[in-house]
Amino acid sequence: MSAQFGKRLRKGAATTTVAAIAVAALAASQAPGVTTDSAGRRQATDASAPDAASGADDTATGNSRYYTDLPPLDSPTATPGTDGDTPDSTAGAERGIPATVLDAYKKAEAALRESKPGCNLPWQLLAAIGKVESGQARGGRVDDDGTTYSKILGPVLNGGQFANIRDTDNGAYDGDSTYDRAVGPMQFIPSTWEWAGRDGNGDGRKDPNNIYDAALAAGNYLCRFDWDLSDQRDLRRAILSYNNSTHYLNTVLSWLEYYRKGTHEVPDGTGTLPRNPSDGGTSGSSTNPSPSPRGTQKPTPPKDSADTPEPPGNPGTGGEDSGTPAPPSTPPATTPPSTTPPTPTDTVDHLENAGTGTLTAMAGDAFAGRVAVRTETKAGQAVAKVRVRFTVVGDTDATFTGGESVATVVTDSAGTATAPPLQAGEKTGGFTVRATVVGREVPGLDFKATVTARQADALARTTDTALTCVPGGEFAEQVEVKATYKGGAADGVAATATLIKSVFNPAENDKGPYFKDADGKTVRTLTDLTTDKDGLLKLPKLYADDTSGTFLLRITTTGGATLTVELKVAAAESASPSPSA
Repeated sequence: MSAQFGKRLRKGAATTTVAAIAVAALAASQAPGVTTDSAGRRQATDASAPDAASGADDTATGNSRYYTDLPPLDSPTATPGTDGDTPDSTAGAERGIPATVLDAYKKAEAALRESKPGCNLPWQLLAAIGKVESGQARGGRVDDDGTTYSKILGPVLNGGQFANIRDTDNGAYDGDSTYDRAVGPMQFIPSTWEWAGRDGNGDGRKDPNNIYDAALAAGNYLCRFDWDLSDQRDLRRAILSYNNSTHYLNTVLSWLEYYRKGTHEVPDGTGTLPRNPSDGGTSGSSTNPSPSPRGTQKPTPPKDSADTPEPPGNPGTGGEDSGTPAPPSTPPATTPPSTTPPTPTDTVDHLENAGTGTLTAMAGDAFAGRVAVRTETKAGQAVAKVRVRFTVVGDTDATFTGGESVATVVTDSAGTATAPPLQAGEKTGGFTVRATVVGREVPGLDFKATVTARQADALARTTDTALTCVPGGEFAEQVEVKATYKGGAADGVAATATLIKSVFNPAENDKGPYFKDADGKTVRTLTDLTTDKDGLLKLPKLYADDTSGTFLLRITTTGGATLTVELKVAAAESASPSPSA
């Protein structure tokens, strides 16, 4: 992977300290709710509470912390040779995007253009979210493969200032086996990464700490539900699904517009860190120190770490592996433990089927039924605002709408969660849709689903021309039929054509008309035939041996549609002789 970046700017280039220019005179011209910091950069004054449209933890990030800094007032494009605008300046670094991070965004856009062209994902949207979530992977502190030198972790989601999301990954991603935390440069919570994670750099792994993996995962997440991000309404929905906050939406949109006007590449490790986290904490200075190359001593965490420091005795969970802290000189005062009220998830005792019916569909079609479950307490009371995960399990290419095999839905006021519509693939057979409660160990519910082969219920010739031939000749017209199912064209339906002995004897005839195989040999049964996208099937040319008579060709399809076609082989009628003199 490192070979891809041979032409990229050298990582860890030294940054130049520049004086901050006060722009207080410009503050009055900015939009309401926007202020400037000491360096003249715009920032949102506060973060709004999550909107009521969805559950607080039903997002990519669990509505975790983000950064409210807004773009600079000037152009995002650097002008070499202009004082304060060189790539090595703080101003230039803030306007630019670290080289590897920018490459990851553009590669993700290219991949989504192929896999989900209707989504119209711009890489600038990934850049805007990456800026707001982690300051572009902490200013591009990544190695040659795009992996951050140290983990970027959000605050513990224990129900304080943020959602209460109990551990879902046993600490595998975030190192916390009690509560979840957002992970990586795009800040995915573990339960979302479990199904949304992607391998963006082709190393066979799905690592939320790798900017290529995280950027591709974010792109797929934003493109689900068949959203078209060129449509303003779908764009807003997608951003709010990442973090359900109006201020988050407005901040991301401001960076999106800024990057659309142009940007430039800066060396990895020289980007600026955000200053204003949404939870009111501090994140330090505007630049990162030069990162250490991979394979050398692990870099010392900077004092301006973007993560909330953890209390002594709990190392490694503050965003960087900081080692074991020295014991305090004075023992801390003992405080009585606080009692945390149970969350809705804590009260769930079991899952119930909420009216799911038979799940059957033909290959390529949408399932008519949908999986629905209800979360209940031990007493049978419905529990709202609980995250339920639906997973497609088994050897199948069936997916939920949007091409995902996993979907997470929050229960409504009646405690019901309904999975997105299922879409059958081309692989026939059975599979399972499994429903489980996120963040709580209760038995899941399995629902059997079946994909049947494409079928037709009627066949008809496309012409009514008589099919005739002389002995030893060939039929002038090829047989063409159209297959339908419930009146509509039946595409992709398997069919068989056989020259039979009689209406009452479907055995293959050993004389009369025949087809030819690729080697020119006589064939009287054709298999592996398939109707086209319009339900049409055109058979190969028919030939006749020396036997005269009337013969039958029978065509059958999956689903029971049958058509018998009459073929006549007779000598050509000779002209009547003229009368004798």
